[in-house]
Amino acid sequence: MIRRVGGNSRIAVLALEGPSPGLKDSYRSLVREFTDRGEPLVPFPLSFANENFEAFLAQLAGCAQGIGIPPGFVPHSTFWLVEGDEVVGVSNLRHRLTDALRVEGGHIGYGIRPTARGRGLGREILRLTLAEARRRGIASVLLTCAKANAASAAVIAANGGRLASEEFVASRGEVLQRWWIGEEA
Repeated sequence: MIRRVGGNSRIAVLALEGPSPGLKDSYRSLVREFTDRGEPLVPFPLSFANENFEAFLAQLAGCAQGIGIPPGFVPHSTFWLVEGDEVVGVSNLRHRLTDALRVEGGHIGYGIRPTARGRGLGREILRLTLAEARRRGIASVLLTCAKANAASAAVIAANGGRLASEEFVASRGEVLQRWWIGEEA
């Protein structure tokens, strides 16, 4: 996909890709940005150890097949939003829901590199991950976000999200919103 970036005349290619060894340094830089700022590692695969990058990539591949996942987890695929040769975002698509994911987590989690925010990349990574969900036969996609996270709510709404409910989640100490995109399940 070709996309004009930041309102200037620079043209960059944005693509949703599977994790790959050629982007190791950029991926690690993205994770470092989150940790240096003290931000939570969202989506959760950002917290996976990646010192041995080959083993890290194998772990992600296994997760997509449901291999080596902890009890209570479901198979999930991780994608990188790549602009040129830089990983600017990461998304994670859970292939199905559990009762716990219906409360918190939903089908998709995503995060944008802190220095790349404010350029519409959140909307784009969600749009492209929703296309992946449809390719996998997931017609109704649940997303959750903290009510206080107005930016995430705006990204979800911009992708056709319908606010279904809000609930205080004691373990988080905050109100969580549940949004559906597609036909509500």
